[in-house]
Amino acid sequence: MSAADLITSPPAREPARHSNLTRVVIYGLLLLFAFVYLIPLVVMVMTSLKPLDEVTGGNMFALPHHLTFDPWVQAWGEARIGVSDTAGIAGYFWNSIKMVVPAVAISTMLGALNGYVLTKWRFPGHKLVFGMMLFACFIPFQSVIIPMAVILGYLGEIGNSLIDATGYAFGFGNPTVNLVIVHVIYGLGFTTLFFRNYYEAFPTELVKAAQIDGASFFQIFRRILLPNSTPIIIVTVIYQFTNIWNDFLFGSTFAAGDSSPMTVALNNLVNTSTGIVEYNVNMAAAIIAAGPTLFVYIVGGRYFVRGLMAGAVKG
Repeated sequence: MSAADLITSPPAREPARHSNLTRVVIYGLLLLFAFVYLIPLVVMVMTSLKPLDEVTGGNMFALPHHLTFDPWVQAWGEARIGVSDTAGIAGYFWNSIKMVVPAVAISTMLGALNGYVLTKWRFPGHKLVFGMMLFACFIPFQSVIIPMAVILGYLGEIGNSLIDATGYAFGFGNPTVNLVIVHVIYGLGFTTLFFRNYYEAFPTELVKAAQIDGASFFQIFRRILLPNSTPIIIVTVIYQFTNIWNDFLFGSTFAAGDSSPMTVALNNLVNTSTGIVEYNVNMAAAIIAAGPTLFVYIVGGRYFVRGLMAGAVKG
């Protein structure tokens, strides 16, 4: 072999000695973590499908000997919530739906508008405004309870005045409306952050071209930005839906009785001290409470990381 051949020929590749071992270790750890993570869910499902005597007198990891769906029926429509309510969690489930859907929709739309203005319609002090909204993301729940209570109290007084004048409160003072207002205000900082970072990487030239063609503020937003915002909309909906649905502090503070959301009802069900503790019913209620968030993640989960990373790198 000549010297020229030695110079021009590429070096021989050595086979990766540890590639198979590394792959086995990685998949082994992933399977271990998945197993540990799924154990509570498996125990909950199996417990909810057992009669109470099997739950109290058997092994929690044992499969049900007598499969039954009665605990699910009781949790939905017959379980005792608190001291006297025996209507199950069905009504509270729909309370959460009526609260979550408008709160997520309004906060997502307002966050998209804020992100649009802060990136494509810059104004003097826009960085200060964004910084203040970003700061709002780090305010703990507990510190806003008293100011929120005062504001909602004023809204309740307005509702009472409207009832005296017109016979209708128009939602003022309604516990569900109050919770929607609270979650929209508290979530606005996060939704603005998501959309602002996403629109920062969106081509400004398209917006300027639309302005030259005579498109208005809302026409540009509706016809150019929104159709290209599906990934970040999914991220925001999943994030807001999960936070609002799982909220307990605001729900227990600003709603009571039949107007309480699902999390408050679940807490009252589990902590009911009258009679025998029906673990199978409690587990069924907990799975029902977790069902909507699980459904949202299954439907839009693959877009979650993609949407978060969409505005992270500028080309």
